Amino acid sequence: MAAAVRILGLDPGLNHTGWGIIDTTGAKSIWVASGVFDIPKGETAARLAHIAREIEAVIKTHLPTVAACERVFVNVNPQSTLLLGHARGAAICAASLAGLAVEEFTPSEIKQAVTGSGSADKKMIQAMVERLLPMPHHPRTDEADALACALCLASSLKLRALEKSGGTNRTYATARRGLGSYGRGARSAWTALVEKKDPKK
Repeated sequence: MAAAVRILGLDPGLNHTGWGIIDTTGAKSIWVASGVFDIPKGETAARLAHIAREIEAVIKTHLPTVAACERVFVNVNPQSTLLLGHARGAAICAASLAGLAVEEFTPSEIKQAVTGSGSADKKMIQAMVERLLPMPHHPRTDEADALACALCLASSLKLRALEKSGGTNRTYATARRGLGSYGRGARSAWTALVEKKDPKK
């Protein structure tokens, strides 16, 4: 039986930073803990330090083995993007300094992995996270996004393990770093595997 991998999902923000811990073994992932750090108002440097300290405390408490974070993207407001980049940098540094490898995924990759749609909205992500990871409370938006990051990495790890075992071909690897122009091929290959058919036919 494969050993469980404990994943820390992060959804950094300068006002609210979501986090979530899951254990994944084979095809099963279970909720361990999650929450949101509400960052006190103040100077940017102090707020970033608060994010780093809180994540450090979570890592010491729950001992994850790897972390996942959303890859930053440029939106219509450059200032917001810059602030998000600061928060993300603080979160990634805290995880890396604690000895965790940090894997990054685009927003569409995370949505696709959790909901099956790369254009899913936040309510859909919340609903699917609750369905995939039964937990004792309704997750806040940032919390659900962090858990979605963790689930995306769990899905990616499963695909890599399948690929390594020889149970699939390189086509599946596209799903772990964006489907791009190979999206149809990856989906067709995955469908073929589920139906126990040869993907090359």
